[in-house]
Amino acid sequence: MLRVKQGDDKAFAELIAEFQDRVVGILFHMVGNADEAEDLAQEVFLRVYRSRDSYEPTAKFSTWLFTIVNNLARNAIRDRKRRRDRIGRVQPSPNSEGATIDRVAVAPSGAMPSRIFARQEMAELVRAAVAQLSEDQRLAMMLHRFEHMNYKQIADVMDKSEAAIKSLLARARVVLRDILEPFVQPDASYRPAADTDLPGEE
Repeated sequence: MLRVKQGDDKAFAELIAEFQDRVVGILFHMVGNADEAEDLAQEVFLRVYRSRDSYEPTAKFSTWLFTIVNNLARNAIRDRKRRRDRIGRVQPSPNSEGATIDRVAVAPSGAMPSRIFARQEMAELVRAAVAQLSEDQRLAMMLHRFEHMNYKQIADVMDKSEAAIKSLLARARVVLRDILEPFVQPDASYRPAADTDLPGEE
């Protein structure tokens, strides 16, 4: 980013290549819509470029970048809620895109929730479960698990205390465990070789 600040456009292209997929992934989990996530990602990098002259390396670049991501995602969700309130009708929730937990649980075989999920089905179930978290829980979980940020870095991104981040992550793990446990518990007659770790469990 310091090279970008000095006018190195090649360095900016390198930043986009390094972070674009990660930014889109976080935005998708925040806003629940792939096209909107792509549009917001473009706005994120546009803001990065516009801010190049004033950039100061007071924190890790990724912390500064995901602060922009967080602000844009929250603005998008807030604007969507305002539009929904204005038109006075119920719209899908910000994370309604894709399968719901109940839908994933019975598709494609129609089996009961206690059946053992294949890898792809489990991934879909986890995505649906993550969508049930609050905005703050979801972002904290994504930054911790996929960006490997520590409590302080997440606190900087979300403008919260480290204690608040610890609490968010603890509550998120409880929510995910409560949601997923009924779907990953094996039948009484089945004994797996090892227990399946739930997302967010250390």
